[in-house]
Amino acid sequence: MEMKNKKKSTGARVIDENTPLLVIAGPMFFEMLLGILLNNVDTVMLSHYSQNSVGAVGNANQVMFLFIIMFNIISTAISVVVAQYLGAEKYDEMNRIYTLAFIVNLGFSIVLCAALVLCKGLIADVLNISDNMRGEALTYINIVGGSLFLQACINVMLQIIRCNGYTKIGMYISLAVNLINIAGNYTFLYGPLKHLDLGVAGVGISTVVARAIALIFTLLFFYGNKIGKFSIRLLNPFPMAMLVKMIKIGMPSAGENFFYSLYQMVLLSFVNTMGDDSVNARVYCNTLISFSMVFSNSCAMAMQIITGHLVGAGKEDIAYKRVFHTLKISMPITIAMSVLNWQLSPFTLRIFDVNEEVFRLAYMIMLADIFVEIGRCLNLTFISSLKAAGDYVYPLIVGLITMWGLGATLGYVFGIGLSIGVAGVFMGTAVDECVRGLIVMDHWRRKKWMGKALIKKEMAD
Repeated sequence: MEMKNKKKSTGARVIDENTPLLVIAGPMFFEMLLGILLNNVDTVMLSHYSQNSVGAVGNANQVMFLFIIMFNIISTAISVVVAQYLGAEKYDEMNRIYTLAFIVNLGFSIVLCAALVLCKGLIADVLNISDNMRGEALTYINIVGGSLFLQACINVMLQIIRCNGYTKIGMYISLAVNLINIAGNYTFLYGPLKHLDLGVAGVGISTVVARAIALIFTLLFFYGNKIGKFSIRLLNPFPMAMLVKMIKIGMPSAGENFFYSLYQMVLLSFVNTMGDDSVNARVYCNTLISFSMVFSNSCAMAMQIITGHLVGAGKEDIAYKRVFHTLKISMPITIAMSVLNWQLSPFTLRIFDVNEEVFRLAYMIMLADIFVEIGRCLNLTFISSLKAAGDYVYPLIVGLITMWGLGATLGYVFGIGLSIGVAGVFMGTAVDECVRGLIVMDHWRRKKWMGKALIKKEMAD
């Protein structure tokens, strides 16, 4: 009881069946929106600096996103473990879990960063990156990729903080990071340090500095609000059973995202064979598309936290209904935002100073993306909740089948075989997302996920 009272006295929000979705999703929406701005401000500012730089950074970001997903093995697991343990009011194990997740993810991410930097040339060859973009892409990977361990640590900290009910801190951190990044980009591209002619390297330095400051903020908040503490002594004896459990949870969850990113890299290799205009059109459209998916993504992340708490508390039937209620909110708004995004694209694409061929290709992509977002909304909603409930293998299996059997295959057929181009690649993705979304929704509806909660075994022990 003492631990429970101590927990409540910190000011963290209690998450249960009465927690409104938008109370958690609202701050996450703005956090993700600001995060998207951080990623996309580089594209906007570089578009006025050099078109080749835009494509180079776009290729580099696709590679680095694959590695970030690998870091998320632990951070994905921590969201499930922490939510279910807090839902079951098992507070005595939390500091050990926090320390284990942070230390392991830091060590693992440093090793992967080194591998990325060492293998960047081979990766560029596999992706068919053009000679015009290759040099800057490798420079960006050296700077930003070599410091991706910062993002890995940020991901773990934000998951811990969110699961404890502090959903607004990520929004504030994203705002600060955006301002720092914009100021840094301006300084290197157009401001006092323009004479250094660093270009992409300067943008990379700005991103690294912004992420380092973000990590410091999360650590200060964690300790300042007495959420918990890190201590190496808590890992003696080393909690190998808990680490194995986290890996078992995180592997399938992160594995699904890993193979999705790998699948996107294959699609990017298709687009790279279509010329630099197609590559740039894809980069610009992904910038606009990220705004279409932000609401459904924030709702899915919020529902994952709520589902974890409800399942941990043994309230699976309530969790079942809440997920369908979430879909009723997120789907209409997602459709409206994607249609509006397409309608506004003749104006918004001009922000990037694109040529007419890029404009033509991009407009077709934005139309195809409407159907991509419909399927993606289904996937985000149900897959996030399945993971929170402990059913993390099924989404991986379904994803492998549809991504490669439909998305990659049809992307090649439509894009290259039928000569539709980059929009044809997006058409293949739309088929994959919609079919996969319907399958996982049916799996949730049939309640095949019930009884797979992690915490039940712990409580039985």
